[in-house]
Amino acid sequence: MDNVAVHPDELAALRAPEGAAALVAAAEVLAAPGGTDPLTAATALRTAGVPAPLATAALTQAALRARATGKFGPAAARMFFTRAGLEQATRSVVADRRAARLRAAGVRHLADLGCGLGADSLAAARAGIRVYAVEADPATAAIAAANVEATGLAHLVDVVCADATGVDVSGYDAVFCDPARRSGNGRRTFDPDSYSPPWDFVRSLVARVPRTVLKVAPGIDHALIPPGAEAEWVSVDREVVEAAFWCGPLADTPRRATLLRAGRPATDLTGDGGEPVDVGPVRRFLYDPDGAVVRSHLVAAFAATVDGTLADESIAYVYADAPTDTPYGRCLEITDVLPFSLKRLRALLRERGVTRLEILKRGSPLDPAQLRRDLRLRTASGAGVAASLVLTRVAGAPTALLAHPVPAPGR
Repeated sequence: MDNVAVHPDELAALRAPEGAAALVAAAEVLAAPGGTDPLTAATALRTAGVPAPLATAALTQAALRARATGKFGPAAARMFFTRAGLEQATRSVVADRRAARLRAAGVRHLADLGCGLGADSLAAARAGIRVYAVEADPATAAIAAANVEATGLAHLVDVVCADATGVDVSGYDAVFCDPARRSGNGRRTFDPDSYSPPWDFVRSLVARVPRTVLKVAPGIDHALIPPGAEAEWVSVDREVVEAAFWCGPLADTPRRATLLRAGRPATDLTGDGGEPVDVGPVRRFLYDPDGAVVRSHLVAAFAATVDGTLADESIAYVYADAPTDTPYGRCLEITDVLPFSLKRLRALLRERGVTRLEILKRGSPLDPAQLRRDLRLRTASGAGVAASLVLTRVAGAPTALLAHPVPAPGR
């Protein structure tokens, strides 16, 4: 199932009792040894009496549900997806946090423009907010409606198939807009003017509804941040997954980095994005800031939390004299600093007995995969020594740092 191939009749068939049984059977087949082989899986379902078209749809949907578990948790087993929709859908942990913030701000009735498969609408409803969910693509709107019903939230979410640009938003407490960031051929687009709805419309919402939240790609140009808005970048387990602009009364701070980690409390770092930071020599410990910290231009704010400095004003590595347990970045202890030289680096790694090497880089044009081949690490008969190689610049000069990760306390 993809955005083009999903037909209303196919979705209806999957939601019928026979389709529901086929989905259960498909999930069992895919979980069995060898079940991921398409021919084997299809044969197993047809042998069980599932008609070929339904078997194909059920297997594809079951595979998407399995992939969606990482974003939606157990609820994925009841939901329906498309490949493109799943890729753009907000992770539940992010959507729930956003919904809680909207609820705390007094939002009780939300317009979700460009609801996609319904991830943010569902989260808002779970927080007790009534949602008017708008989706322009008929097939996607049908799936969103199916997901609302499947999760028992139909009493709080109304899904309509409509052009978001024609929706009257004047009667809502707040607007959330997540424009589609794919071109007509399904490829990602990084040009806001190619969003759907287009950026001019998305930006105009800020003036029409005081409490507006705009979800955008993490690589969004900071120049596009609406005046007075809070720009937030969100990472999940150190992967930057989205950015959002909180406008009007919803803005609490100019910049925010929100870090969500499995098994750890959510944390955030705030600032104005223009804090000064000292530049000095390489120190004993290096911090690799979380991507959300870097994207939000809060590296200087982070450096202040670890008494850190930069070694190059344009490189987002922070250096300090002591390790600090921090959620905002990963800490490594530096053992060697040398101007980059392949020959010298190869000799150093041999001298240290390094056979397993993690390569990190910022400010270096080198390709880590090619460098790994060029280093010709020896294969050890035993476990060998593991190390981290950091390729960067120090005071403008290409530099290699050999280091080891500092374990977090209690690990």
